[in-house]
Amino acid sequence: MAGVVFVPLPPPHAAATSTKAIGENRRSMRPIIGITAYAEEASWGVWTLPAALIPLSYVRSVELAGGRALLVPPGEGGVEETLDRLDGLVFSGGADVDPEQYGAETHPATHGTRPQRDRAELALLTAALERDMPVLAVCRGSQVLNVALGGDLEQHVPERVGHEGHREVPGTFSEHGVEIASGTRLHEIVGDHTSVKSHHHQGYGRLGTGLREAARADDDTVEAIEDPSRRFTVGVLWHPEEGEDLRLFQELVAQAQAYRSERQPSR
Repeated sequence: MAGVVFVPLPPPHAAATSTKAIGENRRSMRPIIGITAYAEEASWGVWTLPAALIPLSYVRSVELAGGRALLVPPGEGGVEETLDRLDGLVFSGGADVDPEQYGAETHPATHGTRPQRDRAELALLTAALERDMPVLAVCRGSQVLNVALGGDLEQHVPERVGHEGHREVPGTFSEHGVEIASGTRLHEIVGDHTSVKSHHHQGYGRLGTGLREAARADDDTVEAIEDPSRRFTVGVLWHPEEGEDLRLFQELVAQAQAYRSERQPSR
């Protein structure tokens, strides 16, 4: 008939072949690492507006370690669909966690809390742990990890240790050493001792369910935690993205690659 174009049907195996090719392409891509973003007012060019942002050092560290970074702004909806598209997560630093999240009164030194970000990240982290997705939690992020698993926080470390060595000048990273506990996952990655860049005044109180201590500073402050029952769940109070040692990010990316391969097996 005039005006009618007949399009031949693809062979029966074409759809399966296409699906298999997509799966193989996905497995060969760099792992996609989500980085939780700040929601803050920021200035650039002629603009001063609310923005979702992250220090570029996080992105660079993920990329140099072999991953592909994807920013995850705080939001309480769409957690599962977000995780469906990721292979690993970095929970970034930022403001103090609201003590309401762990049932404590607010210390005078606790300020600048972001309750909406707290709720969003706790929901995201809880769901990621249920999937056993690889997680690297940095500074505030590691405090969120502890709270998510039922722990609480020490709201002002200087009150106990008598100095400001973990955050000597606001806006500038302090440097100090940490001793890594033998037999831990962290010890396998970075060894016995490392020098770190810190910027925190809060720390871990009671550790959450399944977490163990992985490092301490010279003043006896616990500086890292981990869950040995999971694929890769490590939290550090320091900022590895600000140093030159990429081993934590490299391990995260390697575990993310394995996680991707296991959830998308060859057909």
